[in-house]
Amino acid sequence: MREALAVVLERPGELRLRPLELMPMGPSDLTVDIWWSGISTGTERLLWSGTMPPFPGLGYPLVPGYESVGRVVDAGPEARGFLGRLVFVPGAACWRDARGLFGGTAAQVVVPAARVVPLPDGMDERAVLLSLAATALHALGAGEPPSLIVGHGALGRLIARLCRLRGAQPVVWEANPARRSGALDYPVIDPAEDDSRRHRRIVDASGAAGLLDTLIARLERGGEIVLAGFYDRLSFAFPPAFLAEARLRVAAEFTPAELGTVAAMAGSGRLSLDGLVTHRADPAEADRAYRTAFEDPGCIKMVLDWREVH
Repeated sequence: MREALAVVLERPGELRLRPLELMPMGPSDLTVDIWWSGISTGTERLLWSGTMPPFPGLGYPLVPGYESVGRVVDAGPEARGFLGRLVFVPGAACWRDARGLFGGTAAQVVVPAARVVPLPDGMDERAVLLSLAATALHALGAGEPPSLIVGHGALGRLIARLCRLRGAQPVVWEANPARRSGALDYPVIDPAEDDSRRHRRIVDASGAAGLLDTLIARLERGGEIVLAGFYDRLSFAFPPAFLAEARLRVAAEFTPAELGTVAAMAGSGRLSLDGLVTHRADPAEADRAYRTAFEDPGCIKMVLDWREVH
């Protein structure tokens, strides 16, 4: 029996670091020593608070996390080419005594080789942001870039950076003054001070369910709102949406191809991940780290550093 230290949400609001039994490797599986894992302030906040809408496989206890980076230390006979590689792990379902809906925040995981993304050896803790970068790419899609992005957390910043790479010049709304700094080459403003034009396309990266009426009022006729956050329940007044002939698009989970695309962009330096990891913690401090990630507006991305565990 093999075990690994993992962050375990025993129930909403109760988090522990404890060993869990790993499932055995299959012929195409990898064992990965995790070096860094990120804390999501979207889905993981809902898991922490117990407000995550019902999902297949959701339940407690669970291992959170889909933003992990580590080194492959063992491989099945069909995946030996991955040995020694640095890889990104978007979650793992390898736990006998805990749910693995996400499953990546642990010292070691077992994962199918087809699920990981090989990384250049030069990449560091910033690579935990690749899931968010792929989410940002998926939200943008192939259409016209948005002229308004709502929210200047890690996801909003990555959406804005991708827009700039496409030559667009978006405005970012951020209501919290603590989050208005850190922009690269786009304006970040208080929504209350924005009296600008209406928008053809708006991307919401805030996850704030109560903003829909405000955003619909800023749409051009036939305009689109892309919901890139994660929400419990949404509602809006129908008459303004009717008059605007508003379109709503939900940006679902990113694809493996999109994850590979942003990994290549980050590895080449085309997409900057700089300035987004603002906080770091030892896994032994996981409870405090999660609270900081959820409660401190100055925390853009919290990373757990597992390297001393190995």
